[in-house]
Amino acid sequence: MLGSVNRVLLAIIGAVLLAAGISVITGSWPLGGRHAPLLTAQARHRYWHADGWWWWAVIAGLGLCVLLALWWLLAQLRRSRLDAVLVDTGDGAYALLRGRALESAVAAEAGALDGVARCRVALRGRRETPSLRVALELEPHAVPADALAGLAGPVLAHARASAGLPELPAEARLKVGSHRAARVT
Repeated sequence: MLGSVNRVLLAIIGAVLLAAGISVITGSWPLGGRHAPLLTAQARHRYWHADGWWWWAVIAGLGLCVLLALWWLLAQLRRSRLDAVLVDTGDGAYALLRGRALESAVAAEAGALDGVARCRVALRGRRETPSLRVALELEPHAVPADALAGLAGPVLAHARASAGLPELPAEARLKVGSHRAARVT
């Protein structure tokens, strides 16, 4: 979703900047001529004194723009992958299991299943309650139900047991690879 927000935001900012640039290049401000200022002295005086709400609206709009820019910046800096998982050692202490290690172990075990051509795994959630997102690319002859049963059964059970987690929810996305035609010579 963040990628869609970025594209829409960049498109809107680009359209506004393009319109402003074309207006400046042509030398004709809206509702004015080439040498007319954007706000005349009379308009500035009217906005400042007659309509007291106008400047508050401008300040509120600029403040909203600053808040949206800060939200966007923080959304860019937030990590979508989990760095580590808390593992209960049984003696009251906790150990940290690297997220990449768990991802690569699950990917290697799921990639070894019959009919799986490629596997990508992403660890998400919180340290105490992680979850997996698994993307399996199946070979053309593979049976999706068998690959999903293999993933849900021994692969995830082994990952739960090795990480010491009571549960490890997973979302699996299956994609069938393309089948190339056999070459006849």
